[in-house]
Amino acid sequence: MNTCDTKSIQTRLDLLVAGFAPVLYADDDPDFMAGKIASHHDGTERERFRYWEWPHGIGLFGLWKLFEKDRNPRYLDMLTTYYDQRIAQGLPDKNVNTMAPILALSYLAEHTGRADYMDICREWTGWVMEGGLDRTEEGGFQHSTSDDINEGELWDDTLMMTVLAVANVGRITGKDSYVQEAIYQFLLHAEYLADIRTGLWYHGFTFKGKHHFSEAFWGRGNCWATIAIPEFIRMVELPGSIRRYLVAVLERQVNALHQRQDAGGMWHTLLDDPSSYLETSATCGFGYGILKSIHSGLLNSSYKDMALKALPAILSHIDENGIVRQVSYGTPMGRHDKDFYKNIPIRPMPYGQALAMLFLMEAMVD
Repeated sequence: MNTCDTKSIQTRLDLLVAGFAPVLYADDDPDFMAGKIASHHDGTERERFRYWEWPHGIGLFGLWKLFEKDRNPRYLDMLTTYYDQRIAQGLPDKNVNTMAPILALSYLAEHTGRADYMDICREWTGWVMEGGLDRTEEGGFQHSTSDDINEGELWDDTLMMTVLAVANVGRITGKDSYVQEAIYQFLLHAEYLADIRTGLWYHGFTFKGKHHFSEAFWGRGNCWATIAIPEFIRMVELPGSIRRYLVAVLERQVNALHQRQDAGGMWHTLLDDPSSYLETSATCGFGYGILKSIHSGLLNSSYKDMALKALPAILSHIDENGIVRQVSYGTPMGRHDKDFYKNIPIRPMPYGQALAMLFLMEAMVD
């Protein structure tokens, strides 16, 4: 990559950091906060959910990765300030999605040595491991959220929101049972969600009906797998056969993505439906996951052009205020109709900022 390209990417990355806090602290959709969550939680609890949900968890993970790369104390201060504010406020009820902030917190606890951070990580992952999180048949992590129980359901989101946190806390604390549980969850989710015909991942599977709902190959859901597999392999020591299997699942997916990439470099929110809108968060997730896998030796360099083809389009979707545009809002399960995904609104979100950060950071490695 030439110097001019590197400079342009760094400029956009700096803009992303500038735009990060306003998006991280922005209020969520008031209809969501006042609707489904309100029906399950009182006013105090809703305030706690306000800034401790999966969008924030993915956003904080992106910021942690930026600190890990640059060691800029500003990023560390942003992280500790955010977590300290949330802890002082009181944390919300535990579920798959509110587990998401634990991943960055576990890295932060390890780096800073703060016992209060690690105590929270132990408590939350202990809740998962000791039966607080409901299980599906065959012991899968049921994708229970702040507004729905989703009984008997596996979602691809769960790998990113909960399983990686369990694995990382297991690594840090030396609890092999946590790592073994994470391995099992990756294998089970791949068995039921990774389609052997296409290589793409279904958004979800229900044991109650033994089907994949609307059989949607949802973009951002797929990118969680593209990111989570190399992150998991990098995070913990895996048996050779497990590592080999996960890499094979990943490569099968990446080959399928290559066939469905838009001419402009991005991917559609429904990967196999060109009439659905092009979506930046999934595109950034794919770009990051593919490049990370190449740089980690999991995929060969022949996939690099495919990932970097998305870069100009993503740079063009970062505005002068550092806000990532064309990001689809939080997406529940499309249970009956794939067109459900086409109607998800577009708005700035913390995970959009974070996934763009991750992609741009990894694009600068070469």
